[in-house]
Amino acid sequence: MQQDNFEYLANLLMKKSGHVLTPEKGYLLDSRLGPIARKEGVNSVEELVRAMRTRNDEQLNWAVTEAMTTNETFFFRDRTPFDLFKAEVIPHLVENRRPGVKAKIWCAAASAGQEPYSLAMVLREERTMLRGMQMDILASDISDKIIDKAKAGIYSQFEVQRGLPVQLMVKYFEKEGDMWKIDPSLRQNIKFRVFNLLESYLSVGNFDVVFCRNVLIYFNKETKRDILNRMAQKMAPDGFLFLGAAETVLGLTDEFEPVAGKRGLYRRKQRVDVAKVA
Repeated sequence: MQQDNFEYLANLLMKKSGHVLTPEKGYLLDSRLGPIARKEGVNSVEELVRAMRTRNDEQLNWAVTEAMTTNETFFFRDRTPFDLFKAEVIPHLVENRRPGVKAKIWCAAASAGQEPYSLAMVLREERTMLRGMQMDILASDISDKIIDKAKAGIYSQFEVQRGLPVQLMVKYFEKEGDMWKIDPSLRQNIKFRVFNLLESYLSVGNFDVVFCRNVLIYFNKETKRDILNRMAQKMAPDGFLFLGAAETVLGLTDEFEPVAGKRGLYRRKQRVDVAKVA
């Protein structure tokens, strides 16, 4: 792709989503934007970007942004965060919240829904440990199309086989033709929402736990710092943050500190009496 067209596309993605497009990611252009180019009736991604530069079509701009920011995910991805959620986070919240108070979880880049549904399955399986405590989940993503898929809760055989234990697939999914549909009861405490992490967080509420995994790697340092600092302000003083294995808060913010020996798990650094936030 010509340098000026690549720079135009990179600047668009930065402005719309905060994602950094580097030349090393150029291999993604044909696979992700090729279908849009064909739909627009042009012969290549290069022609598509030239059309974008002349048309200033906001709908097309967002279609391209969504295509480039839709990331792969799967059920119980990396497994460890879900084990830590069960072993470390649930017991802490049960012990440090008043009876009847709902705990709130934010999956800040929920993609097609595998992460929030995985958490919902953990909560269902560990309901005895919860002692009647209810946990609500906000699942957000920048793409309205991917959020629609998450809401539907319908997955291919390939998707349910990736990371999902067979016993949970049998227990929580029903076969529909060639697809698998998740148990509607798992959606009861999940709210799906289109949300851009660059926007104001005033409307998202406050949370005890935030999953923001494998997202920060796509942002520059300044955007990472801004997102982490603003997330911290929406979390309980003893709140937990989950990041991806290749991500860290070190050198970015003093709002969080690593949980010793628990890779990818962080807590708010400030400490107050947790009874005041229960």
